[in-house]
Amino acid sequence: MPDLREQLGECFQGRTCLMGLGNIDYGDDGLGVWLAEKLAATGVPDVIVAGTMPERFIDSATADDFDYLVFLDAVEFGAPPGSVVFLNAEEMAARFPQVSTHKISLGLMAKLVEEKGRTRARLLGIQPESLKGSGELSKVVRDTLDLLSSLIIELSNRCNDTTTSSECRESIPV
Repeated sequence: MPDLREQLGECFQGRTCLMGLGNIDYGDDGLGVWLAEKLAATGVPDVIVAGTMPERFIDSATADDFDYLVFLDAVEFGAPPGSVVFLNAEEMAARFPQVSTHKISLGLMAKLVEEKGRTRARLLGIQPESLKGSGELSKVVRDTLDLLSSLIIELSNRCNDTTTSSECRESIPV
C-alpha cells in the first residue's frame, strides 16, 4: 500500500486544488482552515479556504479543470489524535455517507465533484483531539498540521517547478 507521500505525490502530478474545511471556533475542527491558510500564505497555488460552507466552492473547484480536489478536514475515524487518513471518493462515501457537520456530507460532495467531469476527489483527514470551543488547535494536531504543510509545500514546489507530469513524478522521492 502506498504511503502518504506517494498518495499526495500522485495528486501533485496534475493540477490540484486544496480546500480547507472546518470551524476555527471549535478547536481541532478548524484544522483544515488553518492548514489551507498556511499553504496559501506560503504560495501554494489553487488553495480555497472554504470554512464551514464547502458546498459554496464546489463549482469553482471543478470549473477550473483540476485533476484533483483534496479536502483538508478534521474527521473522526477512530484513530489516535493527530493521525492522518487519505481517502478517495468511494472511501469517503462509505465512511461519511450522509451524516456530517457540513450541510452536505464529504461523501456526497466527493460524488458531485467526480460526476461533474475529470476532477477526482480526495480527503486528507486528520483525527481531532478536541472540538471544544477554544479557537486553538491541540498540540498533537498542530504538530500534524506542521508536518502536512511541509510535505504539501515540498510536493507543490517540486511539481510547480517542472513542466510535465513525468518530470514531476521523477522529482518526488518515494
